[in-house]
Amino acid sequence: MSSQEYNTVKLKKRTGGKVRIGKEIRAWALLIPSVVLFFLLVWRPTVLGTVWSFFKMDAYTPREFCGFDNYIRVLTHTQFLPTLWNTVQYVLWSLVLGYLPPVIIAVMINEMVHFNNGFRSVIYLPAIIPGIAAMLIWYYIYYPDQTGLLNMLLMKMGMEPYMWLNDPKFAIVGIIIYSTWKGFPGTMILYLAALQSVSSELYEAALLDGAGIWKRAWNVTRPQIEGVMLLNFVNQIIGVFQIMEQPLAMTGGGPNGASVSLSYQLYQYGFNSGGKGTGQAMALGVIIFAILLVMTIFYFRLNKRVESRY
Repeated sequence: MSSQEYNTVKLKKRTGGKVRIGKEIRAWALLIPSVVLFFLLVWRPTVLGTVWSFFKMDAYTPREFCGFDNYIRVLTHTQFLPTLWNTVQYVLWSLVLGYLPPVIIAVMINEMVHFNNGFRSVIYLPAIIPGIAAMLIWYYIYYPDQTGLLNMLLMKMGMEPYMWLNDPKFAIVGIIIYSTWKGFPGTMILYLAALQSVSSELYEAALLDGAGIWKRAWNVTRPQIEGVMLLNFVNQIIGVFQIMEQPLAMTGGGPNGASVSLSYQLYQYGFNSGGKGTGQAMALGVIIFAILLVMTIFYFRLNKRVESRY
């Protein structure tokens, strides 16, 4: 290699190194604000909450170290197990009532030839209604006297008004029906995007083999979107396990604590105890975090397994 060629190669390496350094500086400049916000809004409160859960708290001021006393108070409280069972019921009912509707509607829209864009827009409307406004709408749909929409329909059919959310057996189911109505449009769009990415050649081959709509759905559609379905299954469990706003706005945790969730109980400890339950709130937050951490680890393992298929 001549000296001129050597200098050219050296110049290219030096220029390439400067370009890489410039790209890294720009990348860090864009990343640092997000990292700072993530630290201030997520990691710092999480770490402080974990540390303060081992202290006796005067409102949000730690006073003295108390070890696991806050955890013992939370776990031995008479309402902890019923509240945990309520939270599990929220998750189970959400899977029974809310897991399949987005898939079914996405398949229906994907099969439509005409008016699918308009129908998709109408289906998506619940997602753009503000949360509190939607909860109040459903609260008055469930209103227990003659002015409630559902009771109006019952009375038109000659039936007596029902208590709806005032019935302990129906409170959780009623809240989950609202949550399904509110949340399924966004999930439906994800499924629809996955369906539209399926090769049309697979459906054409299935049609040539004489497969009907149900066989096409089972043998073509299902294998192509089962990865998204599995991941949404875990995401739905994690999301519903943290339910708090819905029982707070629609039932206030009633009747007689029948709709209280763990996150709602954490809210009660932290904001409705006059500052005396802040330590228990921190401890319960750590317990919920530990449960969700296990689910998140399961989610990442499942995600890795699904991604390895493609």
